[in-house]
Amino acid sequence: MRCVVFGATGYLGGRLVPELLRAGHTVRVLARTPGKLTDAPWRDRVEIVRGDVTVAADVRTALADQEVLYYLVHSLTRSDFDTVDREAATIVAREAAAAGLGRIVYLGGIAPAGQDLSRHLSSRAEVGRILLDGAVPALVFRAAVVIGSGSASFEMLRYLTERLPAMVTPRWVRSRIQPIAVRDVLYYLARAAELPATVTGAFDIGGPDVLTYEQMMRVYAQVAGLPRRVIVPVPVLTPWLSAQWVNLVTPVPRAIAVPLMESLINDVVCAEHEIAARIPDPDGGLTGVRRAVELALTRIRDSDVPTRWSDAGPAPAEPLPTDPAWSGGSLYQDLRERPTTADPAVLWTVIESIGGEHGWYSFPLAWSLRGWLDRLAGGVGLRRGRRDPHRLHEGEALDWWRVERIERPTLLRLRAEMRVPGRAWLELEVRPGDGDAGAIYRQRAVFEPHGLAGHLYWKSIVPFHALVFGGMTRNITGAAEAAAGGRGGGPNPRQRPGRGEH
Repeated sequence: MRCVVFGATGYLGGRLVPELLRAGHTVRVLARTPGKLTDAPWRDRVEIVRGDVTVAADVRTALADQEVLYYLVHSLTRSDFDTVDREAATIVAREAAAAGLGRIVYLGGIAPAGQDLSRHLSSRAEVGRILLDGAVPALVFRAAVVIGSGSASFEMLRYLTERLPAMVTPRWVRSRIQPIAVRDVLYYLARAAELPATVTGAFDIGGPDVLTYEQMMRVYAQVAGLPRRVIVPVPVLTPWLSAQWVNLVTPVPRAIAVPLMESLINDVVCAEHEIAARIPDPDGGLTGVRRAVELALTRIRDSDVPTRWSDAGPAPAEPLPTDPAWSGGSLYQDLRERPTTADPAVLWTVIESIGGEHGWYSFPLAWSLRGWLDRLAGGVGLRRGRRDPHRLHEGEALDWWRVERIERPTLLRLRAEMRVPGRAWLELEVRPGDGDAGAIYRQRAVFEPHGLAGHLYWKSIVPFHALVFGGMTRNITGAAEAAAGGRGGGPNPRQRPGRGEH
Protein backbone atom coordinates (compact mmCIF):
# COMPACT_ATOMS: atom_id res chain seq x y z
CA MET A 1 0.00 0.00 0.00
CA ARG A 2 0.98 3.64 -0.40
CA CYS A 3 0.93 5.00 3.14
CA VAL A 4 1.41 8.56 4.35
CA VAL A 5 2.21 9.22 8.02
CA PHE A 6 1.33 12.49 9.72
CA GLY A 7 3.33 12.71 12.94
CA ALA A 8 6.46 10.80 11.89
CA THR A 9 8.67 13.01 14.09
CA GLY A 10 6.65 12.02 17.16
CA TYR A 11 6.94 9.12 19.57
CA LEU A 12 4.64 6.61 17.82
CA GLY A 13 5.00 7.88 14.28
CA GLY A 14 8.77 7.50 14.38
CA ARG A 15 8.34 3.85 15.37
CA LEU A 16 5.50 3.10 12.98
CA VAL A 17 7.36 4.09 9.81
CA PRO A 18 9.92 1.23 9.97
CA GLU A 19 7.09 -1.21 10.75
CA LEU A 20 5.28 -0.16 7.59
CA LEU A 21 8.47 -0.46 5.56
CA ARG A 22 9.09 -3.95 6.94
CA ALA A 23 5.57 -4.90 5.87
CA GLY A 24 6.41 -3.90 2.29
CA HIS A 25 4.46 -0.64 2.07
CA THR A 26 5.80 2.54 0.48
CA VAL A 27 5.82 5.44 2.90
CA ARG A 28 5.57 9.21 2.63
CA VAL A 29 5.77 11.43 5.71
CA LEU A 30 4.59 14.97 6.36
CA ALA A 31 6.86 16.96 8.68
CA ARG A 32 6.91 20.62 9.65
CA THR A 33 10.66 20.29 10.14
CA PRO A 34 12.21 17.61 7.88
CA GLY A 35 15.59 18.29 9.50
CA LYS A 36 14.38 16.44 12.60
CA LEU A 37 14.43 13.27 10.50
CA THR A 38 18.04 13.68 9.38
CA ASP A 39 19.31 10.86 11.58
CA ALA A 40 16.29 8.57 11.25
CA PRO A 41 17.66 5.22 10.00
CA TRP A 42 14.77 4.95 7.55
CA ARG A 43 15.03 8.47 6.11
CA ASP A 44 16.40 7.41 2.73
CA ARG A 45 13.62 4.84 2.29
CA VAL A 46 10.71 7.29 2.53
CA GLU A 47 9.50 10.40 0.75
CA ILE A 48 9.50 13.47 3.01
CA VAL A 49 7.10 16.36 2.42
CA ARG A 50 7.48 19.59 4.35
CA GLY A 51 4.19 20.91 5.69
CA ASP A 52 1.78 21.56 8.53
CA VAL A 53 -1.52 19.75 9.22
CA THR A 54 -3.28 23.08 9.77
CA VAL A 55 -2.42 24.26 6.24
CA ALA A 56 -4.82 22.76 3.71
CA ALA A 57 -2.41 23.12 0.76
CA ASP A 58 0.30 21.22 2.65
CA VAL A 59 -2.13 18.44 3.54
CA ARG A 60 -3.33 18.25 -0.05
CA THR A 61 0.23 17.85 -1.34
CA ALA A 62 1.03 15.14 1.18
CA LEU A 63 -2.12 13.13 0.40
CA ALA A 64 -1.79 13.17 -3.38
CA ASP A 65 -1.72 9.62 -4.86
CA GLN A 66 -1.77 7.96 -1.43
CA GLU A 67 -4.04 5.15 -0.23
CA VAL A 68 -3.76 5.07 3.58
CA LEU A 69 -3.28 7.99 5.97
CA TYR A 70 -1.95 7.45 9.49
CA TYR A 71 -2.98 10.45 11.55
CA LEU A 72 -0.79 10.55 14.69
CA VAL A 73 -0.70 14.28 15.37
CA HIS A 74 -1.49 15.87 18.75
CA SER A 75 -0.87 19.40 20.01
CA LEU A 76 -0.70 18.58 23.72
CA THR A 77 2.06 21.05 24.56
CA ARG A 78 -0.10 24.00 23.45
CA SER A 79 -2.61 25.61 25.80
CA ASP A 80 -5.19 25.65 22.99
CA PHE A 81 -4.47 22.06 21.92
CA ASP A 82 -8.15 21.13 21.56
CA THR A 83 -8.85 24.03 19.20
CA VAL A 84 -5.77 23.30 17.08
CA ASP A 85 -6.51 19.56 16.91
CA ARG A 86 -10.14 20.22 15.93
CA GLU A 87 -9.07 22.54 13.12
CA ALA A 88 -6.41 20.14 11.86
CA ALA A 89 -8.72 17.10 11.92
CA THR A 90 -11.38 19.01 9.97
CA ILE A 91 -8.87 19.99 7.30
CA VAL A 92 -7.46 16.46 7.07
CA ALA A 93 -10.90 14.83 6.76
CA ARG A 94 -11.91 17.22 3.99
CA GLU A 95 -8.66 16.94 2.02
CA ALA A 96 -8.58 13.14 2.40
CA ALA A 97 -12.00 12.92 0.79
CA ALA A 98 -10.94 15.21 -2.05
CA ALA A 99 -7.82 13.09 -2.62
CA GLY A 100 -9.86 9.87 -2.81
CA LEU A 101 -8.00 8.13 0.03
CA GLY A 102 -9.00 4.58 0.84
CA ARG A 103 -8.54 4.75 4.62
CA ILE A 104 -7.61 6.94 7.60
CA VAL A 105 -6.08 5.34 10.72
CA TYR A 106 -6.08 7.33 13.96
CA LEU A 107 -4.96 6.57 17.51
CA GLY A 108 -6.96 8.27 20.26
CA GLY A 109 -7.74 7.58 23.89
CA ILE A 110 -10.29 5.40 25.64
CA ALA A 111 -13.34 7.52 26.46
CA PRO A 112 -15.30 5.73 29.22
CA ALA A 113 -19.07 6.07 28.89
CA GLY A 114 -20.98 7.78 31.67
CA GLN A 115 -17.96 9.68 33.05
CA ASP A 116 -17.03 13.34 32.80
CA LEU A 117 -14.07 13.33 30.46
CA SER A 118 -10.95 15.41 30.89
CA ARG A 119 -10.21 18.07 28.30
CA HIS A 120 -7.48 15.79 26.91
CA LEU A 121 -9.73 12.76 26.46
CA SER A 122 -12.58 14.93 25.14
CA SER A 123 -10.27 16.34 22.48
CA ARG A 124 -9.07 12.89 21.44
CA ALA A 125 -12.68 11.68 21.18
CA GLU A 126 -13.64 14.76 19.15
CA VAL A 127 -10.85 14.20 16.63
CA GLY A 128 -11.94 10.58 16.26
CA ARG A 129 -15.55 11.65 15.59
CA ILE A 130 -14.47 14.20 12.99
CA LEU A 131 -12.52 11.56 11.09
CA LEU A 132 -15.29 8.93 11.40
CA ASP A 133 -17.90 11.41 10.15
CA GLY A 134 -15.84 12.18 7.05
CA ALA A 135 -16.28 10.59 3.65
CA VAL A 136 -13.14 8.42 3.89
CA PRO A 137 -13.43 5.06 5.73
CA ALA A 138 -11.75 5.61 9.09
CA LEU A 139 -10.41 3.25 11.71
CA VAL A 140 -10.01 4.78 15.18
CA PHE A 141 -8.03 2.89 17.80
CA ARG A 142 -8.59 3.94 21.39
CA ALA A 143 -5.85 3.17 23.94
CA ALA A 144 -5.11 4.05 27.55
CA VAL A 145 -1.57 4.28 28.95
CA VAL A 146 1.12 3.20 26.46
CA ILE A 147 4.02 1.34 28.11
CA GLY A 148 7.25 1.67 26.18
CA SER A 149 10.71 3.15 26.49
CA GLY A 150 10.53 6.88 25.93
CA SER A 151 6.75 7.35 26.19
CA ALA A 152 5.57 10.21 28.43
CA SER A 153 3.31 7.86 30.38
CA PHE A 154 6.12 5.39 31.00
CA GLU A 155 8.61 8.06 32.04
CA MET A 156 6.08 9.43 34.53
CA LEU A 157 5.64 5.94 35.97
CA ARG A 158 9.37 5.28 35.97
CA TYR A 159 10.56 8.45 37.66
CA LEU A 160 7.76 8.61 40.22
CA THR A 161 8.49 5.05 41.31
CA GLU A 162 12.29 5.31 41.27
CA ARG A 163 12.61 8.65 43.03
CA LEU A 164 9.92 8.39 45.69
CA PRO A 165 10.25 5.35 48.00
CA ALA A 166 7.34 6.81 49.98
CA MET A 167 4.71 9.08 48.51
CA VAL A 168 1.45 10.78 49.38
CA THR A 169 -0.69 10.46 46.28
CA PRO A 170 -4.04 11.74 44.99
CA ARG A 171 -7.12 9.60 44.52
CA TRP A 172 -6.35 8.89 40.88
CA VAL A 173 -3.79 6.25 41.87
CA ARG A 174 -6.84 4.06 42.54
CA SER A 175 -8.34 4.63 39.08
CA ARG A 176 -8.49 1.48 36.94
CA ILE A 177 -6.28 1.40 33.84
CA GLN A 178 -5.79 -1.09 31.02
CA PRO A 179 -2.32 -0.24 29.68
CA ILE A 180 -0.96 -1.51 26.40
CA ALA A 181 2.63 -2.18 25.32
CA VAL A 182 3.93 0.04 22.54
CA ARG A 183 4.79 -3.08 20.49
CA ASP A 184 1.10 -4.06 20.50
CA VAL A 185 -0.01 -0.54 19.51
CA LEU A 186 2.36 -0.70 16.53
CA TYR A 187 1.09 -4.20 15.70
CA TYR A 188 -2.48 -2.93 15.38
CA LEU A 189 -1.51 0.23 13.51
CA ALA A 190 0.65 -1.54 10.94
CA ARG A 191 -1.98 -4.17 10.15
CA ALA A 192 -4.74 -1.63 9.78
CA ALA A 193 -3.42 -0.71 6.33
CA GLU A 194 -4.35 -4.14 4.99
CA LEU A 195 -7.95 -4.25 6.22
CA PRO A 196 -10.76 -3.92 3.65
CA ALA A 197 -12.47 -0.54 3.42
CA THR A 198 -15.62 -2.07 4.92
CA VAL A 199 -13.89 -2.26 8.32
CA THR A 200 -14.53 1.12 9.92
CA GLY A 201 -15.40 2.50 13.32
CA ALA A 202 -13.77 2.89 16.72
CA PHE A 203 -12.12 -0.01 18.55
CA ASP A 204 -10.66 -0.18 22.06
CA ILE A 205 -7.19 -1.71 22.28
CA GLY A 206 -5.47 -2.72 25.50
CA GLY A 207 -3.21 -5.29 27.06
CA PRO A 208 -4.38 -8.30 29.09
CA ASP A 209 -4.05 -6.59 32.51
CA VAL A 210 -6.42 -4.21 34.27
CA LEU A 211 -4.93 -2.59 37.36
CA THR A 212 -4.69 0.70 39.23
CA TYR A 213 -1.91 3.22 38.84
CA GLU A 214 -0.76 2.25 42.33
CA GLN A 215 -0.49 -1.37 41.22
CA MET A 216 1.42 -0.28 38.12
CA MET A 217 3.97 1.51 40.33
CA ARG A 218 4.36 -1.59 42.45
CA VAL A 219 4.87 -3.76 39.35
CA TYR A 220 7.50 -1.32 38.08
CA ALA A 221 9.31 -1.40 41.44
CA GLN A 222 9.37 -5.21 41.39
CA VAL A 223 10.70 -5.41 37.82
CA ALA A 224 13.31 -2.70 38.48
CA GLY A 225 14.47 -4.44 41.66
CA LEU A 226 13.43 -1.57 43.94
CA PRO A 227 12.26 -1.96 47.55
CA ARG A 228 8.51 -1.98 48.10
CA ARG A 229 7.07 1.53 47.73
CA VAL A 230 4.90 3.11 50.45
CA ILE A 231 1.91 4.73 48.72
CA VAL A 232 -0.65 6.68 50.77
CA PRO A 233 -3.62 8.03 48.74
CA VAL A 234 -5.28 11.20 50.06
CA PRO A 235 -8.35 13.04 48.72
CA VAL A 236 -6.91 16.56 48.70
CA LEU A 237 -4.49 16.62 45.78
CA THR A 238 -6.19 17.97 42.65
CA PRO A 239 -4.96 17.02 39.17
CA TRP A 240 -3.41 20.48 38.86
CA LEU A 241 -1.47 20.07 42.11
CA SER A 242 -0.49 16.55 41.07
CA ALA A 243 0.88 17.93 37.81
CA GLN A 244 3.10 20.40 39.69
CA TRP A 245 4.50 17.50 41.68
CA VAL A 246 5.05 15.40 38.54
CA ASN A 247 6.71 18.44 36.91
CA LEU A 248 9.28 18.58 39.73
CA VAL A 249 9.95 14.86 40.11
CA THR A 250 9.84 13.54 36.54
CA PRO A 251 11.15 14.73 33.13
CA VAL A 252 7.56 15.42 31.97
CA PRO A 253 6.90 19.19 32.03
CA ARG A 254 3.77 20.75 33.45
CA ALA A 255 2.26 21.46 30.01
CA ILE A 256 2.05 17.70 29.35
CA ALA A 257 1.59 16.54 32.95
CA VAL A 258 -1.60 18.55 33.53
CA PRO A 259 -3.72 16.93 30.75
CA LEU A 260 -2.30 13.48 31.54
CA MET A 261 -3.12 13.85 35.24
CA GLU A 262 -6.62 15.05 34.45
CA SER A 263 -7.17 11.98 32.28
CA LEU A 264 -6.12 9.61 35.08
CA ILE A 265 -9.19 10.65 37.07
CA ASN A 266 -11.19 8.47 34.67
CA ASP A 267 -11.23 4.68 34.64
CA VAL A 268 -9.70 3.93 31.23
CA VAL A 269 -10.55 0.28 30.58
CA CYS A 270 -11.49 -1.32 27.26
CA ALA A 271 -15.25 -1.73 26.88
CA GLU A 272 -14.79 -4.31 24.11
CA HIS A 273 -12.20 -6.30 22.19
CA GLU A 274 -13.99 -6.46 18.86
CA ILE A 275 -10.80 -5.64 16.98
CA ALA A 276 -9.77 -9.29 17.49
CA ALA A 277 -12.34 -10.29 14.85
CA ARG A 278 -10.54 -8.10 12.30
CA ILE A 279 -6.93 -8.23 13.51
CA PRO A 280 -6.06 -11.40 15.45
CA ASP A 281 -4.02 -11.03 18.61
CA PRO A 282 -0.25 -11.19 17.93
CA ASP A 283 1.54 -14.53 18.16
CA GLY A 284 2.01 -15.31 21.84
CA GLY A 285 -0.83 -13.00 22.83
CA LEU A 286 -0.90 -9.38 23.92
CA THR A 287 1.91 -8.19 26.19
CA GLY A 288 1.26 -7.99 29.91
CA VAL A 289 2.32 -5.02 32.04
CA ARG A 290 5.23 -6.81 33.70
CA ARG A 291 6.68 -7.91 30.36
CA ALA A 292 6.10 -4.45 28.85
CA VAL A 293 8.05 -2.83 31.70
CA GLU A 294 10.86 -5.39 31.29
CA LEU A 295 11.13 -4.65 27.58
CA ALA A 296 11.13 -0.88 28.14
CA LEU A 297 13.83 -1.03 30.82
CA THR A 298 15.96 -3.29 28.62
CA ARG A 299 15.85 -0.74 25.80
CA ILE A 300 16.77 2.06 28.20
CA ARG A 301 19.69 0.13 29.67
CA ASP A 302 20.92 -0.77 26.18
CA SER A 303 20.58 2.86 24.99
CA ASP A 304 18.25 1.56 22.28
CA VAL A 305 15.38 4.05 22.51
CA PRO A 306 14.39 4.88 18.91
CA THR A 307 11.96 7.70 19.82
CA ARG A 308 10.98 9.68 22.93
CA TRP A 309 8.02 11.87 23.86
CA SER A 310 10.36 14.88 23.90
CA ASP A 311 11.29 14.34 20.23
CA ALA A 312 8.03 15.97 19.22
CA GLY A 313 9.15 19.37 20.47
CA PRO A 314 8.94 22.75 18.80
CA ALA A 315 10.47 23.16 15.39
CA PRO A 316 14.10 24.30 15.28
CA ALA A 317 14.55 28.04 15.01
CA GLU A 318 15.73 29.79 11.92
CA PRO A 319 19.42 30.69 11.48
CA LEU A 320 21.25 32.16 14.45
CA PRO A 321 20.62 35.88 14.96
CA THR A 322 24.38 36.36 14.58
CA ASP A 323 23.94 35.75 10.88
CA PRO A 324 24.05 39.09 9.02
CA ALA A 325 20.35 39.11 8.11
CA TRP A 326 19.37 38.78 11.75
CA SER A 327 21.72 41.17 13.47
CA GLY A 328 19.62 44.30 13.54
CA GLY A 329 19.00 44.21 17.30
CA SER A 330 21.01 43.79 20.45
CA LEU A 331 22.96 40.60 20.83
CA TYR A 332 25.19 39.17 23.53
CA GLN A 333 27.89 36.53 23.11
CA ASP A 334 30.35 34.63 25.25
CA LEU A 335 33.09 33.26 23.00
CA ARG A 336 35.92 31.05 24.25
CA GLU A 337 38.63 29.03 22.49
CA ARG A 338 41.17 26.61 23.90
CA PRO A 339 43.85 24.54 22.14
CA THR A 340 44.14 20.90 23.12
CA THR A 341 46.59 18.10 22.41
CA ALA A 342 43.70 15.70 21.94
CA ASP A 343 42.91 14.35 18.50
CA PRO A 344 39.93 16.16 16.88
CA ALA A 345 37.96 12.91 16.70
CA VAL A 346 38.37 12.33 20.44
CA LEU A 347 37.37 15.92 21.21
CA TRP A 348 34.26 15.48 19.09
CA THR A 349 33.35 12.30 20.97
CA VAL A 350 33.40 14.24 24.24
CA ILE A 351 31.31 17.05 22.74
CA GLU A 352 28.66 14.72 21.32
CA SER A 353 28.43 12.89 24.67
CA ILE A 354 27.60 16.04 26.64
CA GLY A 355 24.51 16.34 28.83
CA GLY A 356 22.25 13.67 30.26
CA GLU A 357 24.18 11.33 32.52
CA HIS A 358 27.52 12.85 31.49
CA GLY A 359 26.61 16.33 32.74
CA TRP A 360 27.83 19.70 31.47
CA TYR A 361 31.45 19.74 32.65
CA SER A 362 31.23 22.85 34.85
CA PHE A 363 29.85 24.14 38.15
CA PRO A 364 27.27 21.36 38.59
CA LEU A 365 25.51 23.14 41.45
CA ALA A 366 24.74 26.13 39.22
CA TRP A 367 23.38 23.90 36.44
CA SER A 368 21.24 21.93 38.90
CA LEU A 369 19.90 25.08 40.56
CA ARG A 370 19.05 26.65 37.20
CA GLY A 371 17.31 23.43 36.18
CA TRP A 372 15.19 23.38 39.34
CA LEU A 373 14.24 27.03 38.91
CA ASP A 374 13.16 26.29 35.35
CA ARG A 375 11.00 23.38 36.54
CA LEU A 376 9.38 25.57 39.19
CA ALA A 377 8.52 28.05 36.45
CA GLY A 378 6.91 25.29 34.39
CA GLY A 379 9.86 24.78 32.06
CA VAL A 380 11.60 21.57 31.00
CA GLY A 381 14.52 21.74 33.44
CA LEU A 382 17.44 19.34 33.15
CA ARG A 383 15.55 16.07 33.45
CA ARG A 384 14.79 15.16 29.85
CA GLY A 385 18.26 13.64 29.45
CA ARG A 386 19.11 12.13 26.07
CA ARG A 387 18.17 9.04 24.04
CA ASP A 388 21.69 7.70 23.56
CA PRO A 389 24.67 8.43 25.84
CA HIS A 390 27.11 8.99 22.96
CA ARG A 391 25.22 9.97 19.80
CA LEU A 392 22.86 12.90 19.25
CA HIS A 393 20.22 13.44 16.58
CA GLU A 394 19.02 16.71 15.11
CA GLY A 395 15.72 17.76 16.64
CA GLU A 396 16.00 15.66 19.80
CA ALA A 397 15.75 17.04 23.32
CA LEU A 398 18.94 17.25 25.40
CA ASP A 399 18.10 18.31 28.97
CA TRP A 400 16.82 21.89 28.54
CA TRP A 401 18.27 22.22 25.06
CA ARG A 402 17.06 21.17 21.61
CA VAL A 403 19.66 19.82 19.17
CA GLU A 404 19.32 22.29 16.33
CA ARG A 405 22.26 21.36 14.11
CA ILE A 406 24.97 18.72 13.92
CA GLU A 407 27.84 18.85 11.45
CA ARG A 408 29.89 15.78 12.39
CA PRO A 409 32.65 15.93 13.45
CA THR A 410 32.96 19.71 13.78
CA LEU A 411 29.84 21.50 15.05
CA LEU A 412 27.06 20.97 17.59
CA ARG A 413 24.48 23.74 17.97
CA LEU A 414 21.94 23.66 20.78
CA ARG A 415 18.93 25.94 21.24
CA ALA A 416 17.72 26.65 24.77
CA GLU A 417 14.18 25.63 25.68
CA MET A 418 14.40 26.86 29.26
CA ARG A 419 12.26 29.83 30.26
CA VAL A 420 14.37 32.93 29.59
CA PRO A 421 13.44 36.46 28.41
CA GLY A 422 14.91 35.94 24.97
CA ARG A 423 16.42 33.28 22.74
CA ALA A 424 19.65 31.44 23.54
CA TRP A 425 22.01 29.10 21.71
CA LEU A 426 25.16 27.20 22.63
CA GLU A 427 27.65 26.14 19.96
CA LEU A 428 30.45 23.63 20.56
CA GLU A 429 32.94 23.38 17.72
CA VAL A 430 36.11 21.45 16.79
CA ARG A 431 38.61 23.31 14.64
CA PRO A 432 41.96 22.13 13.25
CA GLY A 433 44.89 22.72 15.54
CA ASP A 434 48.16 24.39 14.67
CA GLY A 435 50.40 21.98 12.83
CA ASP A 436 49.64 18.31 12.39
CA ALA A 437 48.46 17.46 15.93
CA GLY A 438 45.76 18.51 18.31
CA ALA A 439 42.68 20.64 17.83
CA ILE A 440 41.11 23.92 18.91
CA TYR A 441 37.92 23.78 20.95
CA ARG A 442 35.61 26.74 20.25
CA GLN A 443 32.58 27.48 22.40
CA ARG A 444 30.05 30.21 21.78
CA ALA A 445 27.00 31.15 23.88
CA VAL A 446 24.61 33.52 22.07
CA PHE A 447 21.69 35.39 23.64
CA GLU A 448 19.12 37.56 21.90
CA PRO A 449 17.30 39.53 24.64
CA HIS A 450 13.60 40.32 24.57
CA GLY A 451 12.87 43.63 26.21
CA LEU A 452 14.44 45.13 29.32
CA ALA A 453 14.05 41.82 31.19
CA GLY A 454 16.28 40.14 28.63
CA HIS A 455 19.05 42.69 29.01
CA LEU A 456 18.88 42.52 32.81
CA TYR A 457 18.92 38.72 32.68
CA TRP A 458 22.13 38.58 30.66
CA LYS A 459 23.88 41.19 32.77
CA SER A 460 22.89 39.35 35.96
CA ILE A 461 24.56 36.11 34.85
CA VAL A 462 27.73 37.64 33.38
CA PRO A 463 29.61 37.27 36.71
CA PHE A 464 29.06 33.50 36.55
CA HIS A 465 30.34 33.05 32.99
CA ALA A 466 33.93 32.43 34.04
CA LEU A 467 32.75 29.60 36.29
CA VAL A 468 30.17 28.10 33.96
CA PHE A 469 31.44 28.71 30.42
CA GLY A 470 35.10 28.91 31.37
CA GLY A 471 34.80 25.70 33.33
CA MET A 472 33.14 23.97 30.37
CA THR A 473 36.00 24.97 28.09
CA ARG A 474 38.69 23.71 30.45
CA ASN A 475 36.92 20.49 31.42
CA ILE A 476 35.79 19.44 27.93
CA THR A 477 39.31 19.79 26.56
CA GLY A 478 40.67 18.11 29.67
CA ALA A 479 38.28 15.20 29.25
CA ALA A 480 39.37 14.80 25.63
CA GLU A 481 43.04 14.78 26.62
CA ALA A 482 42.39 12.28 29.40
CA ALA A 483 40.48 10.02 27.03
CA ALA A 484 43.32 10.21 24.54
CA GLY A 485 45.97 9.60 27.19
CA GLY A 486 47.26 13.18 26.89
CA ARG A 487 48.67 15.50 29.52
CA GLY A 488 45.60 17.50 30.41
CA GLY A 489 43.70 15.24 32.82
CA GLY A 490 40.14 16.39 33.52
CA PRO A 491 36.88 14.47 33.84
CA ASN A 492 36.23 11.32 31.90
CA PRO A 493 33.47 11.83 29.30
CA ARG A 494 31.61 8.89 30.80
CA GLN A 495 31.45 10.50 34.23
CA ARG A 496 28.41 12.32 35.53
CA PRO A 497 29.74 15.55 37.03
CA GLY A 498 27.19 16.83 39.49
CA ARG A 499 24.19 14.98 38.05
CA GLY A 500 22.14 12.40 39.90
CA GLU A 501 18.92 12.47 37.89
CA HIS A 502 19.20 9.08 36.15
